[in-house]
Amino acid sequence: MIGMNLPSFLVLLGISMIVVGVFHYGLRYRFLEGIDAVYAKVVFAWIGAWLGAPVLGYWSYKFGNVYLVPAFLGAITALVLSRIAWKALAKVFSAQPTTEKGVPPSFIKAA
Repeated sequence: MIGMNLPSFLVLLGISMIVVGVFHYGLRYRFLEGIDAVYAKVVFAWIGAWLGAPVLGYWSYKFGNVYLVPAFLGAITALVLSRIAWKALAKVFSAQPTTEKGVPPSFIKAA
């Protein structure tokens, strides 16, 4: 599906916008706020929907050369993985210490 026609692109764009709308506004599953976060999520969801069928298989209903169920599952997976990645990067680059207050770091004693 590298060489894609316009109807396939629009179906993937519609799937990604539906998934982003449900996740961002319905479930409030966000890392960033604002319209720029919505645009970024649409891009991630579109890529996930595009990779959904090649990774999960060619099955279920087909519309415009796009298999719908793998595309929806791919878009959902891409959104969840992108949020996990952004949260992990935020934790890595934050200035907070990794140990809790009052708990000394543990050292392994050599034998």
